[in-house]
Amino acid sequence: MITSSMHRIALACAATIEATWFHLAGLALITVNAVVLGLETYDPLVAAAGTFLSVVEAVCLAGFIVELLIRFGAHLRAPAGFFRDGWNVFDLLIVAAPLLPGVRENVTLLRLLRIARLVRTFRLFPSLRVILIGIQRALPGLGSFLSVTVLVIYGYAMLGWMMFADALPEQYGTVGQAMLTLFLLLSLDGITDMLQTGREVTEWAVLYYVSYMVAACYLLTNLLVGLVLTALQEAHEEMAASKRPTAEETQRLTEAAENAAGAANRAALAAGQAAVAAANKAAGTPSVHDQLAQLRRILDDLEERLPEPEEAPVPAQSVRAGT
Repeated sequence: MITSSMHRIALACAATIEATWFHLAGLALITVNAVVLGLETYDPLVAAAGTFLSVVEAVCLAGFIVELLIRFGAHLRAPAGFFRDGWNVFDLLIVAAPLLPGVRENVTLLRLLRIARLVRTFRLFPSLRVILIGIQRALPGLGSFLSVTVLVIYGYAMLGWMMFADALPEQYGTVGQAMLTLFLLLSLDGITDMLQTGREVTEWAVLYYVSYMVAACYLLTNLLVGLVLTALQEAHEEMAASKRPTAEETQRLTEAAENAAGAANRAALAAGQAAVAAANKAAGTPSVHDQLAQLRRILDDLEERLPEPEEAPVPAQSVRAGT
């Protein structure tokens, strides 16, 4: 009885998780929590409606706990499966941490945990999860990209220090200041003013800034965009592949379809035979089994009517030979 009840509860929780209203309710809780978190940054509003904001925060926390319990209920038959999902573990830490002693008293840590609840939006929408997976897959390539970017900026910073250190000490006084200036120029914001100022120092400034724009602002930026797009495409393919059935599942589905087709054919054949028998019966025509039974009865009747065979007479010569 307990197993049956657990099975029904797990099925009900699993159906609730797949429902559209469940995802919308989760999104509404996250949105309300974010709005309350933002309103608490206004001191006059907190002084006027601080109690109301605290009540709304408590309601949001209760909603998150109920959502977590429903997700756990879907794994009630195998609770270990709940903890194998990284998102479930993340939700558990985010929701349960503010309830622990020592964390509730730390206002800064508590606010950080409340901000972390916004990350839960990624689990509600598959498109956002694709972006998160794409960023994760792009991290190794981003490391190489950052290394190349640092080398390019460092090389141009050394050239800028040699060319503009005396005339522009605030921008190129040290290699660190030069690297910061060139990093800010990656957005091409203020490049015209910097080019004009550099031309007043030396005519080589045109070649310096033009080559920097081509190498850093255009080539490296396009390389970064291509890297991210490739990672997002791989993430899309990975999610699409995870939705496809495996070879074992495909074989199992094929066998089930074949068995179902065979059962349907046998049922159709039996139904056809029953229909033929019913039609013959309705028309007064005996069935094959009835005809065979009638034929067997006729043969038995004929065997009973046949005379018994007479014994053959013994030849006279054989009698005399015996005597």
